[in-house]
Amino acid sequence: MSELTRIPAPDGLAPAAQYSHVVLGTGTFVAISGQLALDADGELVGEDDPTAQARQVFENLRRCLAAAGTTFDDVVKLTYFVTDMAHLPAIRTARAEHIPEDRLPAASAVQVAALVRPEFLMEVEAFAVVAS
Repeated sequence: MSELTRIPAPDGLAPAAQYSHVVLGTGTFVAISGQLALDADGELVGEDDPTAQARQVFENLRRCLAAAGTTFDDVVKLTYFVTDMAHLPAIRTARAEHIPEDRLPAASAVQVAALVRPEFLMEVEAFAVVAS
């Protein structure tokens, strides 16, 4: 695990409720492409179900992180792309299954008009720093 410092409330900023404003560390930078709610066979998981899609997305992120020799403990930034901001609670629930509240990474959420296929409700990318 890398040595990361999380700064939830830099001077002059209100504390972040669902993320850390700043996360810094030293080590190897790992970028995980945006993950969709696809199973190992490339089939959609959870059509019209944001909770099922979010769980699959975070499972896919977990597998990508493992392939890079790391875990969610080393994630410094998550970016959520959603077709509807109403899906954020499902994402937060899935995230909580993998990342404890005291280790929240920096995060951004962006509502988009569409993703690569209309049945996808969300896409999540991750950046991690792994100990060298």
